[in-house]
Amino acid sequence: MSRVGFLACADTLPGEGPRRGDAFEHDLEVAALRPAFAEAGLELVELDWRAPLAEFDGIALVLLGTAWDYQDHPEEFLAKLEALTARGIAVCNPPEVVRWNADKTYLRQLGEQGAPIVPTLYLGEADRGGVLTAMASLDTQDVVVKRQIGAGGLGQHRFTRDTLPQHDWRMGRPCMVQPFLPSVTEEGEYSFVFIDGAFSHAIRKRAAAGEYRIQSLYGGSETIHQPSLEDLDCARQVLTALPFTDLLYARIDMIRLPDDRLAVMEAELIEPYLYPEQGPDLGKRMAAAIAGRLS
Repeated sequence: MSRVGFLACADTLPGEGPRRGDAFEHDLEVAALRPAFAEAGLELVELDWRAPLAEFDGIALVLLGTAWDYQDHPEEFLAKLEALTARGIAVCNPPEVVRWNADKTYLRQLGEQGAPIVPTLYLGEADRGGVLTAMASLDTQDVVVKRQIGAGGLGQHRFTRDTLPQHDWRMGRPCMVQPFLPSVTEEGEYSFVFIDGAFSHAIRKRAAAGEYRIQSLYGGSETIHQPSLEDLDCARQVLTALPFTDLLYARIDMIRLPDDRLAVMEAELIEPYLYPEQGPDLGKRMAAAIAGRLS
């Protein structure tokens, strides 16, 4: 039986210490994968990505799973993945994908390849004046400021003309500024999950009342979504624009623009939650794809 590592972090792994508020998603994903993997002759092993290399002995392939603190330690995380690769362990998705996908300036490249993207400004730093300049440049009075290397909506800010940051506010790191789109709260966001390049399932994500972030940490909810052919084609267009052709998994997050087109918010290729509750075949799809790669 081939052993497959599921990389997590101390805040998502079950144990005696406190866990993140969204750690239940780790449990749901593992519960969906483990039995399907067993049927395919694969053993799923949960591992902290910071575990000593010796603990990876006998592991044939690692999934990046719920390593959801990597964005605060990107170089350390990449070094670990490269060390695993050097030991002959397959890493999914590979370190070169992680390095490209970790910095959200990749959205610019997707746009250059013809993928529909949300208008975005990239700043080395942001302050109150930078927010005002971004509003003028994007022709909006409502913006969202995000970390260029970040995940899960953490460290994210929303500002309007009436709720500008304090005069001494600084983002403190490279960031990106996007217009706030009303469809976030009116319609929600969509996630399209692809396994080995094939469409698996789609999810509609809605924010809680009074909130705009759709992650479960902020009370967001998810339902299964049956996309139109046009919307699915938009997601596939983003997948085709990626500079990689051998991805084990990809989650394309999209939102409706004012002209009714879907545009990519993020192409999640590192450690995305894959919504097993809305994709009942996820475990079997992942097991088949991994078994094929290991054979």
